[in-house]
Amino acid sequence: MKSLVLYAYPPETDGLSLQGDMLYRGMKENGEEAAACHWQSDFEKKWQYLTFQPDVAIGIGFWGYTPQLILHPQKFGIPPVPWFVADGWVANYQEIIGSLPLVFVTSDWVRQTYERDGVDTKNFATAHVGVEPDVFRPISKTDSRVAKLREMWGVKPEEKVLLTMGGDVTSKGAQEVFRALAKIGARFPNWKYICKAWDEERDHKEEELQLIEELGLPKENIVFLSGSWSRDFMPYVLSAADVYAAPSRLEGYGMFQVEAQACGVPVISIDAMGPKETVVHGETGYLARVDSTVDLESELVSPEMGFEEQGRVVFDKPKTFAYRANVDELAEYLYALLTDDEKRKAMGEAAREHAAKNFHYRDLAAQMTKTIKERLHLL
Repeated sequence: MKSLVLYAYPPETDGLSLQGDMLYRGMKENGEEAAACHWQSDFEKKWQYLTFQPDVAIGIGFWGYTPQLILHPQKFGIPPVPWFVADGWVANYQEIIGSLPLVFVTSDWVRQTYERDGVDTKNFATAHVGVEPDVFRPISKTDSRVAKLREMWGVKPEEKVLLTMGGDVTSKGAQEVFRALAKIGARFPNWKYICKAWDEERDHKEEELQLIEELGLPKENIVFLSGSWSRDFMPYVLSAADVYAAPSRLEGYGMFQVEAQACGVPVISIDAMGPKETVVHGETGYLARVDSTVDLESELVSPEMGFEEQGRVVFDKPKTFAYRANVDELAEYLYALLTDDEKRKAMGEAAREHAAKNFHYRDLAAQMTKTIKERLHLL
């Protein structure tokens, strides 16, 4: 089987690029015949169709990429197999997506979202995103590069480090973590919280600073960082943390949570969406229950979403667009991991084993390859 993988190639630092690159590299290293191409380059895609002559085009993105990932290869007689992530709701292309013989999604929660929004999901299959366990591995806090990071963050010897990362930290649950730390209060004051956002334009830092002020949290204990960091740097960043905290408000998968576990760092997240499938509650971390949801009765649509003009769609019934983790449970779990060194160590070791065993990128690429061959009769 010859596979053309459509994603942001050469890979950038975003999650979709990583998702595609882990699949492409996994397939190549497994001995499969595969090529990669940027999903937006119609000219290059056509060239690949005509010269590489793939049996299938595997496209990474969300439903809004349907013209590029599904319709374009179909125009040239190439069977498309999209690998979709979540994006709040599925506003368009339901019949096109539902008619395909195979659609991958990054978690069962993503599949449920597509089903909720009118897509026939009988041919959907869940495919988790892989991690490189030889790259994302535990690095000792005594390693000079890890120690230097903690020093640059201003971490004192007695302090434990919490870390949250994302395009913006608000969507990853940073405000819920702030509230949980306020509940812990004087019971354990020796913490440093690192909030790393990739996209400054999406950053809610002013909102976060106001909340920190209202809660009376020590500002010197919270470090805000932004900008792009390389993949080679990330294992040191994650290993410099004692706990990875991401009780996300919207999370179709949670790649940083998987990578943190691969680095031997226990994770605190939310008992919903993608994290339910990547974090083992009580073993590799903790999942706080859902306290509330954000439900919308309507949403804007635009030509970029495949509509003729901008407008607003009113739903038959409200749709859940985001979740909020229970702050009391977050405080309980944070306190347990911050204060119990043995528990944190045991959970970190279990997290490493879990990630290496269940999320190795070559194994997941092999599973996807097998499913494609079976569903599309390419054996």
